[in-house]
Amino acid sequence: MWLDPDRRRRASVARVEPGDLIGERYRIVSLVGRGAMGVVWKAHDTRLDRQVAVKQLRLDRTKPAEAEEATQRAMREGRNAGRLRHQNAVAVYDVVEHESSPCLVMEFLNGESLADRGVGSPREAAAIGAQLAAALAAAHEAGIVHRDVKPDNVLITADGTAKITDFGISRAAGDVSVTATGILAGTPAYLAPEVARGDDADFRSDVFSLGATLYAVLEGMPPFGIHENAIAMLHRVAAGKLNPPRNAGVLTGPLLWLLNPDPAQRPTMHAAHEVLAAAARGRPTNIPAGPNPTLTMPRRRMSRRAVVAAVLAAALVAAGVVVGILIAGDDEPSGGDAGGGSSGAPPPASSSTAPPRATCLATFRVTNSWQEGYGAEVTVTNQGDTTLTGWRLTWTLPDGQQIKNLWNGQRVQEGNAVTVDNAPYNVSIEPGAEVKVGMNIDTVAQARPVPEIRCEER
Repeated sequence: MWLDPDRRRRASVARVEPGDLIGERYRIVSLVGRGAMGVVWKAHDTRLDRQVAVKQLRLDRTKPAEAEEATQRAMREGRNAGRLRHQNAVAVYDVVEHESSPCLVMEFLNGESLADRGVGSPREAAAIGAQLAAALAAAHEAGIVHRDVKPDNVLITADGTAKITDFGISRAAGDVSVTATGILAGTPAYLAPEVARGDDADFRSDVFSLGATLYAVLEGMPPFGIHENAIAMLHRVAAGKLNPPRNAGVLTGPLLWLLNPDPAQRPTMHAAHEVLAAAARGRPTNIPAGPNPTLTMPRRRMSRRAVVAAVLAAALVAAGVVVGILIAGDDEPSGGDAGGGSSGAPPPASSSTAPPRATCLATFRVTNSWQEGYGAEVTVTNQGDTTLTGWRLTWTLPDGQQIKNLWNGQRVQEGNAVTVDNAPYNVSIEPGAEVKVGMNIDTVAQARPVPEIRCEER
């Protein structure tokens, strides 16, 4: 697969000016905007007396056969999109030709692109995502694959309604899809990894692209970052190594579900809508239990230092010495015989100092509550002066409580005993820094007791 860096430069649209009549029906009023895929005009439908948007698609005129194929594909897929009627999808009214260039006639909206709104909160992202997922689920039920879900293709109206546009156009305009000749044009930043590797876009890749769009709302950039070299960007996407979200909060679990690099492990668009709608309402989100497969790395083996510390701790307990809840990351120098007996070795010099300590502290707080359960957050803080290189939380839940889902960590619950290890992307905590682990807990009891959580370095 090759990237064509000159495609946009060669692409063009037929000349149009205000006052021109398109398709013998749509009178051009004014220019709305220009983009990589084409030019959008505000127009007047002379038959139905209403405002519409007319979008001219850019075509590569240096390759007539490809341009004709793209035109026919745009006409066909534009008609398919025209079958969709949903409150969160920009309606496609008509597809016409103007001087051999395809033009889509769409619903005209006064709003702004999602790409222009800036960073949003997890609740805002969930609300937008739920609306988009509802429209995309309806499209999928109608057999329509969008292929180009990204912030630029989402419009937000003044009342906060989110609408997705440009159904199926990417195949014609070459913005983010493979053409018949195998040339990839445009940015791959929101592509699913399998599409970047050459597979056809399908319903599952739409799910990934929706997740990538919501990631950008939260983080201010696509999940694979930004790279000026489009080929390097494509390789990064194809590898599926996304940057872990840092601002997703309670939306982390659902977001990583959508962004799973394995298409078979992603939710359907209908399931994505349900989980995003729940998150938007502050309700628990039902996602598959267990470690999220989106971010994977080999499990860290216990370091020699940790093994020595564990053996030493066990020996101290056996000798009757109390071991504190806050576990030091480095071994302490021995101060002599624990039992106070004499030793042939000289005592340490009074001027000696202990090595730096990496100390882990965990605090628990309830963040939300509903009749059948509650949300909680554990803040893991490094109170020491060296970097934590792996951490583990352990605590006991009251009877009748069960963790429904958890994000920013990997959990095991056996009965009431809970163990949470760091996720692959937050394995290290710098001195003074913290990591937040969120969870939803099912319970029929009204009490929300704060458990005592043990935090230790792995």
